[in-house]
Amino acid sequence: MVDIQASRLAGIKTRIMAAARGIGRDPAGVHLIAVSKTFDAPDIVPVLDEGQRLFGENRVQEAKGKWPALRERYPDVELHLIGPLQSNKAREAVALFDAIHTIDRPKIARAIAEEMARAGKKLKLFVEVNSGEESQKAGVMPKEAAAFVAMCRDELKLEIAGLMCIPPVDEEPAVHFAFLAKLAREAGVKELSMGMSADFETAVELGATYVRVGSAIFGVRG
Repeated sequence: MVDIQASRLAGIKTRIMAAARGIGRDPAGVHLIAVSKTFDAPDIVPVLDEGQRLFGENRVQEAKGKWPALRERYPDVELHLIGPLQSNKAREAVALFDAIHTIDRPKIARAIAEEMARAGKKLKLFVEVNSGEESQKAGVMPKEAAAFVAMCRDELKLEIAGLMCIPPVDEEPAVHFAFLAKLAREAGVKELSMGMSADFETAVELGATYVRVGSAIFGVRG
């Protein structure tokens, strides 16, 4: 498993570099988040040992159960919350994570602002956009994205780094990635969190600065 994960990780990095260089981008501008949700420490350690330091988790409680011990061994890890956040978990999220990709409503934005001020800690923050306007999905509606970013900045004094999206499974992801890049320009933010195992190269070609890759590194989840 160690060799398999090392090979997969190296392969993903090579493909990211090729996609970036293919359109004249500096590959250093694309950051790989290894999505370790549902995987336990023994599965994560081989990827850490290969030098990977950015990891993504979907749930605060799951991350809380495995990352504090791992961080004692690998203190330079950068942990990103890429799943939905409830306001009653804001304090734990701010304490545990270095970045949150799923700010999607005023209540969450306020809770995060309060907890960062209380803890004296600054996280990298992304606004999640529901690019497909799917009723079952979280995220700010596209037409509201710029105003929501402005509210976060002006009212709550939050520095919003960028936007995040998860395209509908039955639609061409490139359309949504290009749309998110357009919305980011309109909102005045630079970072784009988009692209997963099946489409990260397309995301890189359309401006992704963070790609979130899980199964292509860790294997199929049980």
